[in-house]
Amino acid sequence: MAATLVDLTHQVTTAMPVYPGDPAVLLEPALTTATAGVNVLALHLGSQSGTHVDAPYHVDVTWPTLDGLPLERFTGPAVVADLRGLEPRTAVTPELLVPALERCGEGTVLLLATGWARHWGTDAYLAHPSLTPAAAEAIVAAGVRTVGVDALSVDPTPDPGPDDRAVAALLADLTDEHDGPDPAAEESTLAAHRVLLGAEGGGVIAENLTDLRALLEAQEAGRPVEVSLFPLRLVAADGAPVRAVARLG
Repeated sequence: MAATLVDLTHQVTTAMPVYPGDPAVLLEPALTTATAGVNVLALHLGSQSGTHVDAPYHVDVTWPTLDGLPLERFTGPAVVADLRGLEPRTAVTPELLVPALERCGEGTVLLLATGWARHWGTDAYLAHPSLTPAAAEAIVAAGVRTVGVDALSVDPTPDPGPDDRAVAALLADLTDEHDGPDPAAEESTLAAHRVLLGAEGGGVIAENLTDLRALLEAQEAGRPVEVSLFPLRLVAADGAPVRAVARLG
């Protein structure tokens, strides 16, 4: 059977979905054939826009930046963990990863197939499953240094709250009046990020991958799966957009 290439990258478009608080994406003509003889786009986007990778520097300024990581971190044989069918905001525990981790080793790219790519562009996309710190530790212990997911993050994404600023302010005041931790604040600690990215030698996380069903089907059929997640070569960066591509043998 001939090898098949599968694009795992969301299109980069104006006003595309981004992590709450990240820069909005804008693509607009900078030059046109009508006025300059060529077409050139001007791009405004964040380092975490669309399908992208995180470098360790994303969560700790003392950890390696994107350009400090070896190219081997961005490609390799892949194992796909089938996590489809989980409820919104499910905490993924080590037990759910056992079948996949048993097949992993040094140099393996672990892909988490939650099925959440189907919610891209909707509010439901924010309520994706996420890794517990223990699950992230199990991944690192298996020798994995590169993890990808078909969702917004490997950690819980906080609910952005109501759009109405007056309502948001009122809710904030009510929260301040009561004792106890703020769940949203606890969710924003990025604990799984810190475990994965802080692994020895520096880890990489790829987020916002597209539908991974073709990779799961290939894996079940015994076909080898390889993945490439090469980022833009940004200097001293926390991450960068990628063109994520899988090769099914």
